[in-house]
Amino acid sequence: MLNEFKAFIAKGNVMDMAVGIIIGAAFTAIVKSMVDDLINPIIGLFTGGMDFTNNFVVLSGDVAYDSLEAAREGGAAVFAYGAFMMAVINFLIVAFVVFMLVKAVNRAKAQVVAQEKTAPAEEKPAGPTQLDVLLEIRDSLKTRA
Repeated sequence: MLNEFKAFIAKGNVMDMAVGIIIGAAFTAIVKSMVDDLINPIIGLFTGGMDFTNNFVVLSGDVAYDSLEAAREGGAAVFAYGAFMMAVINFLIVAFVVFMLVKAVNRAKAQVVAQEKTAPAEEKPAGPTQLDVLLEIRDSLKTRA
C-alpha cells in the first residue's frame, strides 16, 4: 500500500496540482494587494472615497450603533448590506484583474506558438545517394574477392 501511495504522489498530475495550489496562493496575495493597494484607491478618488462597509441595518432592538463593528461587538443582529456590496465590488474587480492577466498570458502563449510555427523546420537527413550506395557495393565486393 505504501508503494501505491508513493506511485500516486509521484504522478505528474498530483505534483502539477500541488505546484498550482502553491502558486495560486502566492498569486492570490498579489491580486489582493493589487486590488487593495492600487485599484481601490483609484476608484475611491472617483467615488469621493465612498466605503459602503459601514452601511447596515440593526435587526434587533432600537439601539443605534456608530459602526458595523460596534454593532457586532454589542451582539446585535445586523443586516450588513454595505459589507456585502463591497465584497461583490471587490470580487468583480479581482475577477476583472485575473481576466486581464489570463488574457495577457494567453496572448504571450499564442505569440510563442506562432513563432514556433513560422520557424523553419529542421531538415531531415537525406538518405544515401545513388553514388554512395554504388560505392558501398563496390567496396563490399572488393573485400569478398
